[in-house]
Amino acid sequence: VQLQAFGGGLVQPGGSLRLSCAASGGTLRNYAIAWFRQAPGKEREGVSCSDSHVYYRKSVKGRFTISRDNAENTVYLQMNSLKSEDTAVYYCSALGRQVYWGQGTQVTVSS
Repeated sequence: VQLQAFGGGLVQPGGSLRLSCAASGGTLRNYAIAWFRQAPGKEREGVSCSDSHVYYRKSVKGRFTISRDNAENTVYLQMNSLKSEDTAVYYCSALGRQVYWGQGTQVTVSS
């Protein structure tokens, strides 16, 4: 499974972005999907995961929404009310017997 993430960019605090992660070589509905992020000097951390349930990191709950479009074989992360602490490189991942990673997309929240 190859994953390609895009949609990052520079946004002001309080703004919104939608990240997309397009898959090829496999069907995403067969996998749990997740978004991770890594800020400079910090470890990679989980942001949200979707399998039979949906999970969110406490700091993003109520602001971020994970979703998937099985017809498009794409997963999304809608990010609203962005804060400076959300600045990081965001990665999508497909979790099964193997773990597949997309390349990261940079999200910068700054005025």
